[in-house]
Amino acid sequence: MKKILSMLMIVGVLLSAAVASAEQKDNPQCKDHPLFTRMPTYWIHSCPNKEFDSHTFFVGKDPATGKDKTETVEGQLWDIRYYPQADATSKPSELQIQRNFENAVQKEGGTIVATDKSRETFKITKDGNEYWAELGTEFTGKYRLFVVKKQGMKQDVAITAETLSKDIRSTGHVAVYGIYFDTGKATIKPESANAIKEIAKLLQADPNLKVHVVGHTDNVGGIDSNMKLSQARAEAVQQSLIGDHGIAASRLTAHGCGQFAPVASNDAEDGRAKNRRVELVKQ
Repeated sequence: MKKILSMLMIVGVLLSAAVASAEQKDNPQCKDHPLFTRMPTYWIHSCPNKEFDSHTFFVGKDPATGKDKTETVEGQLWDIRYYPQADATSKPSELQIQRNFENAVQKEGGTIVATDKSRETFKITKDGNEYWAELGTEFTGKYRLFVVKKQGMKQDVAITAETLSKDIRSTGHVAVYGIYFDTGKATIKPESANAIKEIAKLLQADPNLKVHVVGHTDNVGGIDSNMKLSQARAEAVQQSLIGDHGIAASRLTAHGCGQFAPVASNDAEDGRAKNRRVELVKQ
């Protein structure tokens, strides 16, 4: 009898160990985003986190065409994938996961920007920061969470008047990628100050140099709106050079080219980022 009890105890311990070992644990490099907890019993499969990147969020449908409307947001990016336990007897439905996140967002004073089948976009302002989040659910019970803390990029590569001058002399034009604007707007962001300062130094070093300040966009949005936006951005840079750095207005003209002079494919975000630029063209 004692032997039987001992055997049963050993079997019980082995079964417990087997259950424990079957339970999936979080990727050791991962943790939940501070804004959200997770669905019960779920584990994190992967969690790329980039100091600066962008994500294109779904923000609704165009009523005229039925096509998706999107907005690209730049800043710190989290991409967290949650999986249910493989031995779970039941998994929450896509709707259950969505409703949990909707309630959590609204409790924090956030808004549901758009909903479309298995994806939802949220916007939350907390502690002075603007966060965008996208929830993607699957019928398997898995879900994916993108979060972007909207912010400008810390400039690591310096733009200098010398490099600008070299390109102007060799090709007659130069793209300036250190000038930033909010999406769809022509207000220059503060982190653009160094790039504009270097343009001013270029012009101050060569009093005979006159340039066209040319604004370019990607192909997101309509042609007319992109033309107006690129013109407004070129004029904003022109006015900054005149007003903030004392460059004579007669040395600068502003033009907008919209989406008509891409330097990369607009099919992917990295290409669209290259196409959103300001160029200096020698007159």
